[in-house]
Parts: sequence; C-alpha cells; structure tokens
Amino acid sequence: MKKYINIAFIYGILGICGGVFYREFTKFMDFVDMRTQLAFLHVHLFVFGMIMFLLVAVFEKLLNISESKKMKSFMIFYNLGLCWSVAVMAVRGVMQVVGFDGGAAVSGIAGIGHILITVGLVLFFLILKEKSK
Repeated sequence: MKKYINIAFIYGILGICGGVFYREFTKFMDFVDMRTQLAFLHVHLFVFGMIMFLLVAVFEKLLNISESKKMKSFMIFYNLGLCWSVAVMAVRGVMQVVGFDGGAAVSGIAGIGHILITVGLVLFFLILKEKSK
C-alpha cells in the first residue's frame, strides 16, 4: 500500500510542477491566449496520477489487489501511458506557446499514450473483478 501512496505523492508533486510550468512559461513567453495544452497538465497529473493511485491504495487495503498476477502489467501499462500522454501534452503545449503547429503527427503520438492508459484501466478493472469474488 505504501508503494501506491508514494506513487500518488510523486504524481501530486509533478502536478504542482506542471501547473507552475504552465503559469511561468506562458508569462515568460508573453503568451496572451491562455488556451494551450499546458493548462491541462496539472489536472491530468492530479486526477489520473495522484487520485488514481490513492484509489489503488484504498483497493489494496480492501481487496489485496497486489496479489493479482495482472497487477504488474497494470502498473507498467498505466504508468507508461500516463507519462507518455503527459509528455506529449507538454510538448504540444510548448509548441502552441511558441507558435509551432505539430499537426496530426502529435495527435497520433498522443494516441499511443491513450491506448496504453486504456489497456491499464481494463487490466485494473479485471483485477478488481478477480479480487472482489
């Protein structure tokens, strides 16, 4: 359980850093139009990172989900997908601020992260089904 709380804490810190980066980078670049992917970095890190792993810790306490053989796969797919998605979101946000349009290529690359997160979530629900019997 402590491992999941530590992961939640790390995502919380990253969420704070993402929010500060958004505010300071747009201010430094004199970016007036605040509609950029950078604005969503901290929310994604807080919700999909911190809150998700706090929930994982609760389910670990209630159902002992770490005993499932699928748990390692969930951790790999979900964390890799979230980190991938947030990294692409940061790149796209910086590109928007500096005035460079990445086009469909960036969207396609972001899609890989979303697929990985989806696989992770499916695994998580399968773990919950397995352990709640």
